[in-house]
Amino acid sequence: MQFETFDWIAHNARRRPEKTALVDLASGRRIDYAQMHRRVGNLAGFLRDRFAIAPGDRVALLAENSSDCLEVQFACFRIGAVFVPLNWRLVVPELTYIVGDAAPKAMIHDRGLAETAVAVQAKTGVPHRLETAADGSPSDFETAIAEGPFEAEMVRQDMSDLSVVMYTSGTTGLPKGARITHGMNFINTVNIGIPHRVTADSVTLTVLPLFHTGGLNVYANPVLHAGGTVLVARRFDPEECLSLLADPAAGITNFLGVPANYQFMAQLPAFEMANFNHVAVLGVGAAPTPNALIELWAAKGAPLAQAYGMTETAPAVLLLDPVDATRKVGSAGKPLLYTRTRVMTEDGREAVPGERGELQVAGPNVTPGYWNKPVETAESFDGQWLKTGDAVWVDNEGYYYIVDRWKDMYISGGENVYPAEVENVLYRLDGIAEAAVVGIADERWGEVGCAVIVCREDTALEPQQVLDHCASQLARFKQPRRILFTDALPRNATGKVLKHELRRMLAAGELDV
Repeated sequence: MQFETFDWIAHNARRRPEKTALVDLASGRRIDYAQMHRRVGNLAGFLRDRFAIAPGDRVALLAENSSDCLEVQFACFRIGAVFVPLNWRLVVPELTYIVGDAAPKAMIHDRGLAETAVAVQAKTGVPHRLETAADGSPSDFETAIAEGPFEAEMVRQDMSDLSVVMYTSGTTGLPKGARITHGMNFINTVNIGIPHRVTADSVTLTVLPLFHTGGLNVYANPVLHAGGTVLVARRFDPEECLSLLADPAAGITNFLGVPANYQFMAQLPAFEMANFNHVAVLGVGAAPTPNALIELWAAKGAPLAQAYGMTETAPAVLLLDPVDATRKVGSAGKPLLYTRTRVMTEDGREAVPGERGELQVAGPNVTPGYWNKPVETAESFDGQWLKTGDAVWVDNEGYYYIVDRWKDMYISGGENVYPAEVENVLYRLDGIAEAAVVGIADERWGEVGCAVIVCREDTALEPQQVLDHCASQLARFKQPRRILFTDALPRNATGKVLKHELRRMLAAGELDV
């Protein structure tokens, strides 16, 4: 028998109505749990009665970070709708595919993204659209909350019911919607909350995008589950973030950033005098963290708690305790409470300590599959085990080390980029005969894309032509930063491009970047 899911916001409104739930840093709005309960309930009633949103219907959100984003999520949960957060960095063709796949009944969007939202609606036929100003000023969103009939009770749902569809790029070049259940969300609050000491006294600063599992689920949702306070930043600003983290009056206890966030803060003059003793956990994830950066923050008495997770695991899988940050430099830690892991070699056996293999994950934190993609779902699982595509090894103490990605994905500024998607766009440009994209090291973003291109015999392209083409079709973080031309791509006997050989050639200077 499945356990019923419960309404976290309604519960905390009963227990601690005057406790601050949300602080919207851009607008200065402070919303306590009683107010959040009322706003969520009014928005839920509006969506149900005015837009005819029924349990199982999808509601898409195209918006930069604000307290509105979390209210939309919980309004969806209250009426049994499925929340679909959209990456606002994407361009219209990319969003059109995702929205067409999810088929939401309504789309809520920032005023600043209205042109994009209108274009996507026109191409996909989304029935309803609602605009928010994102700062509490007059808007259709605020009118909906003011006029919507208050819905206090959550529609009866159990832990296996779908709560979120979160899109992550696929190795085929088309995004895949990871199906996130209420149970996965709950298990994540336990998996993260216990080791990272999340309680009603916790205060988290959220700078990562709320369309991303890191922004939404580490630590915003766990803190709201516990009855704590979430400070929502519009975007990551190094000076603002460092100032808040170092200010005891801000009271921040938990923070998650990608390595680039910590790198940018460490480069500021104020970093030298900053003190972080009051912060319980400084988490880092979404990309490999350089050892030098870990050691730099540890020297400040602020060890970074490294972690590993995926959208498909809601997201936490591995966690390194802060006390081990320097003793186990480079490790992503050990498996969390409600998750199981194994490392499988290429010949199908479990790896021994020190041996590399693919990390596989099972348990109640694992997605039941991808939205509308049964083939990709089947390919991603070995029985109950989710195949992560990441190569790891485990030491004799049980600590996991992520050493490589078996998939060709690279990570630029904390965002996953899949070469096949970029290559598909490149092939749309007249004159390109062959194209391959690989990630190369970059001091600022960790990695950026390098496109290696073979032109048709009758065509001569310039790098800027390729860059301009990509800029019109891809979000900025996906656009390759280096364009190289060559006579032929290295391939194996079956015709597959040898990406590892391209990387070797780049590293050896055989292809000048």
